[in-house]
Amino acid sequence: MTHQPNGSPAQPMPKVVAASLSGAMLEWYDFNLYGISAALVFSRLFFPDIDPVLGTLASLATFGVGFVSRPIGALVFGHLGDRVGRKQVLVTTMMIIGGATFLIGLLPDYHSIGLWAPALLVLLRLVQGLGLGGEFGGASLLTVEHAPRARRGFWGSLPQTGGAIGYLIAVSVVSLFAALPDDQFLSWGWRIPFLLSAVLLAVGLVVRLKIQETPAFDEVKRTGRRERIPLWTALRRYPRSIAVAFGARIGEAGSSQIYQPFVISYVTTSLGYGENVALTGVVLYNVIALALIPVAGAISDRVGRRPLYLAGGVLVALTAFPYFWLLNSGSTWWAWTAMALAALGSAVCMSSLQATLFTEMFGVRVRYSGMSFAYQTSAMVAGFVPAAATSLLVASGGAIWPVAALVAALGLASVVSTAFMRETRELDVSELESRGTGARTAAGDP
Repeated sequence: MTHQPNGSPAQPMPKVVAASLSGAMLEWYDFNLYGISAALVFSRLFFPDIDPVLGTLASLATFGVGFVSRPIGALVFGHLGDRVGRKQVLVTTMMIIGGATFLIGLLPDYHSIGLWAPALLVLLRLVQGLGLGGEFGGASLLTVEHAPRARRGFWGSLPQTGGAIGYLIAVSVVSLFAALPDDQFLSWGWRIPFLLSAVLLAVGLVVRLKIQETPAFDEVKRTGRRERIPLWTALRRYPRSIAVAFGARIGEAGSSQIYQPFVISYVTTSLGYGENVALTGVVLYNVIALALIPVAGAISDRVGRRPLYLAGGVLVALTAFPYFWLLNSGSTWWAWTAMALAALGSAVCMSSLQATLFTEMFGVRVRYSGMSFAYQTSAMVAGFVPAAATSLLVASGGAIWPVAALVAALGLASVVSTAFMRETRELDVSELESRGTGARTAAGDP
């Protein structure tokens, strides 16, 4: 039997990935389920007494509200993850996410309890975001800190497929119940997908409770060199890493919010396509992401993280206007082509690398706090992109070019940030201090 550096038995990587991926699937199932429902259902159930366009805007704004609490979750669970351990925090975040999603499925609508309905919806979305704030960092570290250096990009990319898998499960379940007569779907059918999150929660908890702590954190516990306030240390020692990770993430996160929740709403309400056309296009996006994310991770082990991430930002920026031209062509096939190929820049070249890349940017003692803070603060900004895009659409009288310009700007933000990024492929993630982007070297540190 092989052993880790701390003397404990080595964990098989498929088992580690399963523990990480189970939470990612639940996270993204819940996340995408809310996004789909915000675009298709919530405006009619929770904001029925206002103009349909404004109702959609209000519904998408509640989608963005969940991102406000994500940085708070990053602060709380990042601190605990660096002080207590990765595994214990991941069990807690999974329970918070799954519990909030389940309760959304039990909410009365506006006609039953009036303004309490949207208020409770917002409250549960905030709770859901709190758990989401700690999930990415822990799930990433669970995999990457166990992975062998030569294949860290590949193994670290696999939990990132949780976004595609979670979406595909969510859209499949929603589509199944959306086939019901409209009155039945709006009265009870929309609730079932939220209640089914309990199944993913149960499976995920069983898997996560069986996994061991990461060898990197075990070494920190063994030496007793835990930071008292990890985020404060991260802000002092890794300011460049935090800034670069924030900017690199914003292009991917913001553009993906356009490509999925905003576009579902746009093609159905503004372009007149049926809901099935919109959902099929986003399914194609996620199928391509699911197929190619592990390929991108493996490529990054050979060529490095930086060139691939840079290519993703360039793709997002250059294809922003052609993407919307194809959507507005009037052809369903061209619309599907645009929606599918959008995955190449945002999901394949950028999202695939984030777990590994952001882990490599920080030393192990502050890693959970530093990467979670950067990732979730950028997610908070990106969460309001669908509402911002809808506002631009309304303000321009239905013209789509301001939204295309917004997507191009998001891509350029990632390009600029990646230009300041150093290559991290060869770093040792077990070192107490990282020598990556913006970090001090171990020499001379306390």
